[in-house]
Amino acid sequence: MIQLFKDVRIDWLANRRIFIIISVGLMLAGLISAIGRQAIPGGTDAFNLGVDFKGGTVTTVRFKQRPSAEEVRAALRRAGANDAVIQPVTDKEDVHLIKLPRFENNTANAEQQEQSGVDPGRAKVVEALKSFGPEVTQGENLPPQGNSFRIESTEAVGAVAGEALRNQAVTVTLLALVGILAYIAMRFEWTYGAAAVIAVFHDVLVTLGFFSIFQWEISLTVIAALLTLIGFSVNDTIVVFDRIRENLRLNRRESLYNITNDSINQTLSRTVITSGLVLLSVIAMVLFGGEVLRGFSLALLIGIIFGTYSSIAIASPIMVWWQQRLETGAPRTAPLRTNAATATRRATVAAQSAASRNRPTATRS
Repeated sequence: MIQLFKDVRIDWLANRRIFIIISVGLMLAGLISAIGRQAIPGGTDAFNLGVDFKGGTVTTVRFKQRPSAEEVRAALRRAGANDAVIQPVTDKEDVHLIKLPRFENNTANAEQQEQSGVDPGRAKVVEALKSFGPEVTQGENLPPQGNSFRIESTEAVGAVAGEALRNQAVTVTLLALVGILAYIAMRFEWTYGAAAVIAVFHDVLVTLGFFSIFQWEISLTVIAALLTLIGFSVNDTIVVFDRIRENLRLNRRESLYNITNDSINQTLSRTVITSGLVLLSVIAMVLFGGEVLRGFSLALLIGIIFGTYSSIAIASPIMVWWQQRLETGAPRTAPLRTNAATATRRATVAAQSAASRNRPTATRS
């Protein structure tokens, strides 16, 4: 494999307190944002949930001459729908899928529409799209000249369905973490599995914190990104843990502190190459993926950065601390690192012991 870094001797564990302070600070910022937004009178929700979770309207629109997604989004913003998601249908060149969050009926006009059986979300779409041309009713053909549109279908996602989807997303994420814990516990030890799961929780919470602070929309594609992030982060952590296990077998007299540092340094090239290539692809999605992939790509971008970081700065220090605690039976007050004087003294004692064992003994005549 290509080695970007050779003979790396970074003492990662010496900075473990700094790493933990950074991680705790990021998670606290997300927690304060989530709680503060709900505590302030008239504030927003902790997270900007999309149509999939808080309900809304999904409208399928066919155009005579389909405008671009940005043009439709701009028209909807002028009509007061700021959180619309426009998705062009790839296999139909004249159809757009428009998702609107649940429309708050604050105007008398909207109340009259709701009482008359007209979906407020559909009415908002029709109002916005009239800037492109007249509406053609269902069953009529689009006129050959000029631009026009027809509402093919309108589906309402209620709050009950949104709550069910939200609960299923949380359940799937927790089951994935339980499966990861069981797998790593069988392959290594349960302390390794616990450290990996804590690191994954860290990655998910930090990512959700960014979504709360900046109020990026959370949809089912974001949940898919979080599950992808879980797999990516655990895979990176397992590579480091596997090298630690190999080095423990080869260097039985070496301290776990030094072996962990050496293992992280030995796998650093692989980590940078793998994460760097994935990061380039995700940055391309963030810049050129458009609004439909914005939440998915942002979640992956933050998750990959902190997933790589947690494999080095969170999972490994937690595993070392936990393993040392189990071996000693009590928390260690002394540093885990073996200093140079102690290492020299141990080597001298070991050499003297080996020499005494090899020294010939006199026999009685």
